[in-house]
Amino acid sequence: MKNLLPISLRVNGETHDVLVPPWRTLLEVLREHLGLTGAKRSCQEGQCGTCTVLIDGKAVNSCLYLAVEAQGKDIQTIEGLATGGNLDQIQKSFVQKGGIQCGFCTPGFVLATKSLLNENPNPSEDDIRTAMVGHLCRCTGYVQIIEAIQDAASQLKHESGN
Repeated sequence: MKNLLPISLRVNGETHDVLVPPWRTLLEVLREHLGLTGAKRSCQEGQCGTCTVLIDGKAVNSCLYLAVEAQGKDIQTIEGLATGGNLDQIQKSFVQKGGIQCGFCTPGFVLATKSLLNENPNPSEDDIRTAMVGHLCRCTGYVQIIEAIQDAASQLKHESGN
């Protein structure tokens, strides 16, 4: 086909070779080519956070990120967070604290939390609120999400012995 570029993406530790138009977003490639549907398609403007993935450990809006730009980078989606069938501590905290309801926004919040805790393992409530700007939830009212992030930080700190 005309105008297709061969690209290689490393997603959740696995390499995937795909042919895509140069304008194809990472979100589209993840969902349509790789079948990874945890990142959601919603606003398509980078305003809601439902499409969040980690690129080299940092939260990005995959609806605004071209797939060709992601070559050579480590991409993590919500599907790659649990290991060996066990939820990551962040996922556990979201469940235990009621930080999920309908679940549509949850993958974006969880990955944004992972990015935050990678950079700041002991965030204040203000740090959490700042990190979650651009993530929308229609169900929880955010209180449970903040509590889940605080719990995850506490549990991870306890697990690391710090």
